[in-house]
Amino acid sequence: MAQKGVQLDRETISCSICLDLLKDPVTIPCGHSYCMKCIKRFWDEEDGKKLHSCPQCRQTFTPRPVLVKNSMLAVLVEELKKTGLQAAPADHCYAGPEDVSCDVCTGRKLKAVKSCLVCLASYCENHLQPHYESATFQKHKLVEPCKKLQENICSRHDEVMKIFCRTDQQCICYLCSMHEHRGHDTVSAAAERTERQRELEGSRQKLQQRIQDREKDMKLLQQEVEAISLSADKAVEDSEKIFTELIRLMDKRRSDVKQQIRSQQETEVSRVKELQEKLEQDITELKRKDASLEQLSLTEDHIQFFHSYPSLSALSEPTDSSSINIRPLRYFEDVTAAVSELRDQLQDVLRKRWTSVSLTHGDSNARANTRQEVQEKIY
Repeated sequence: MAQKGVQLDRETISCSICLDLLKDPVTIPCGHSYCMKCIKRFWDEEDGKKLHSCPQCRQTFTPRPVLVKNSMLAVLVEELKKTGLQAAPADHCYAGPEDVSCDVCTGRKLKAVKSCLVCLASYCENHLQPHYESATFQKHKLVEPCKKLQENICSRHDEVMKIFCRTDQQCICYLCSMHEHRGHDTVSAAAERTERQRELEGSRQKLQQRIQDREKDMKLLQQEVEAISLSADKAVEDSEKIFTELIRLMDKRRSDVKQQIRSQQETEVSRVKELQEKLEQDITELKRKDASLEQLSLTEDHIQFFHSYPSLSALSEPTDSSSINIRPLRYFEDVTAAVSELRDQLQDVLRKRWTSVSLTHGDSNARANTRQEVQEKIY
């Protein structure tokens, strides 16, 4: 039961952000507690969202809550520290194969949170505290965890390399500057870094300018793509309208030609029927006279024969057959020939001018001229 109570206390006073014992504990409105630095850092990253949330329950607060130290929790943490109890690190706090491990931890090492360029060592959160709390370490340079700290040590003299040899373009220690690099142009690594940093900033400015230029070119190209798409859409729309108009004109001309043919058909048929009626009348009259002559020829009375013969033997002038002009299947050959000629002309226009309607090098004036020529042919 006692062990269960200790475990409960550990969980209660651990920060869910850093997973360590609470430091300057604060309790937010939802009731959860955090290290003051941890929750401040967490909310600083959320400032752009205008809403601040609890890392555990995700309850949001507006405006950002004012943080006040939880004195009761602070006392509890201090009491547990006196007993030597520490919050048990979570598994993900231990260093893995790809992580930088703490150089001070014994047994299973924790992940390092900082590396010191002066101590040439890496520290976990707990073992880093002296660098924050002791005046002795105030001037030490802390950086993000680094695996290659030993590269800062001179392999020849086992000293920290703090000097840069401009003559040989390499970092050296102070012993190197007195022996192998004696008389060379040397400066402190910090001074050379400042100079190189200035060059680096100049290079970055040039790169950023080139990036801006390329981004500007990208925008221009995007605008070109949009312009091409709009132009293509308009060309398709205009072409559809033009071809629809041409089809309408062709349909109208086809209807006109059909009407003209039928009208001419009626005229010719009417003319022929009039001739047919006249011929029928002539045939009827001739048959009537032929019957009278036949009857006369059968008359036995000679006197009656001579008396009727003069009037019956006189024949009227025959109908002029030259007025009848027969042209089987040739009445509308001229119309067919005209339509065929129009078709051939349209094909020639489309074939010769098609390059003017090219999608990549098309000229609007050429297309307009082609359209006008086609319309003129139709009309």
